[in-house]
Amino acid sequence: MNLSVTPASRLEGEVKAPASKSYTIRAVAAAMLAEGTSIINDPLFSEDTKACMLASQSLGAIIKRRENRLEINGVVGLPKKPTGIIDTLNSGTTIRLMTAIASLCQCKVTLTGDESIRKRPIEPLLDALKQVGVKAQSTKGCPPVTVEGPLLGGPCTIRGDISSQFISALLMALPLAVKDSTINITGDLKSRPYVDMTVDLLSQFKVIIRPQNHVQFIIPGDQMYKAAEYTVEGDYSSAAFILAAAALTESRVTVRNLFSGSRQADKKILAILQEMGADVSIGENEVTVTGTGRLHGIKADLGNSPDLLPITAVLGSLAEGRTLIHNTAHARLKECDRIKAMAAELKKMGADIKENPDGLDITGGRLKGTLLDSWRDHRIVMALAIAGLRAEGKTEIKDKEYVGVTFPGFVKAMTSIGAKME
Repeated sequence: MNLSVTPASRLEGEVKAPASKSYTIRAVAAAMLAEGTSIINDPLFSEDTKACMLASQSLGAIIKRRENRLEINGVVGLPKKPTGIIDTLNSGTTIRLMTAIASLCQCKVTLTGDESIRKRPIEPLLDALKQVGVKAQSTKGCPPVTVEGPLLGGPCTIRGDISSQFISALLMALPLAVKDSTINITGDLKSRPYVDMTVDLLSQFKVIIRPQNHVQFIIPGDQMYKAAEYTVEGDYSSAAFILAAAALTESRVTVRNLFSGSRQADKKILAILQEMGADVSIGENEVTVTGTGRLHGIKADLGNSPDLLPITAVLGSLAEGRTLIHNTAHARLKECDRIKAMAAELKKMGADIKENPDGLDITGGRLKGTLLDSWRDHRIVMALAIAGLRAEGKTEIKDKEYVGVTFPGFVKAMTSIGAKME
């Protein structure tokens, strides 16, 4: 089904940001490993978090949904043998985390996902797991993957410039190894805040991680996750689309449930909007953007925030002057090659945009509505929908159902503040 968008000159109102996908998935995985029953308040219910819950249940967790919370009875550090292949659907985070966690089993476990997941690299994680005692194999370096414990622990080395999710996966599994472990990072650690997020979340479940300047992580072995009550904060990654829409129009929009002290990498959207000329007011638990519809181009280093590339590309295509998005080659390894996708789709709308190896070079101007491809990527769909608010004429985006991966209420949220989407 297509998403239809017509131009809007003004947006007004308040929206509650959906819960963080990244924190929800990590919290569910941690609760699955814990001793006792954990309570997860205000989790995100989406296709990606559903994938994590199903995988956790496959490994022995008992999960009950109680209105807007989850009760999760954990496996006390010993995942059970699943009855079949674990399908992580479209969730890259889930397959990376669960691959490491499944290596705690004393049996072979196979994990797979949809067509997109089966194209995403996972070999660096498997190589690291082999160094700590696990038997692991994949299909040409991508899922499906098969792992077989025991996870013994000890030293391992892994590249940091492909996906921070590999490091997060090791951080979640290695505390349950018998030996103390050390993760040594080679190259630049991309998306570093996501690793910080993992360390922060693990501390809520009484797991000790000792970071050494993000080049090494020391992990005491033979630990036990303790059940916790945890409340999931709002998602800056999803809120970025709403905040950008306000900045691109003559609008005043408040997004609630965004914590000022958040560790989320995509909180960077606030600095991007401010630098481009939007009025951004930051409260303790909310953000208000007052837009005039006039922005100017910037140089944006998205090395730690590759998920912001699609919406930053839209902002740049409608801003005055040049916007250079760089240091984000790893955005090519997401649900799709997001650099290629945004260049292709914005060109269809008339944008002056050039694809670089590590980003995009954009000269802002006007956009025209047309029929656009989704690339089966939720962030591509939402970014192009925001572009459609400022395009001349009607914009149609294929496969609107992909927004359900992280933000099922996206269209409802946007129409509630005056956007014309259906």
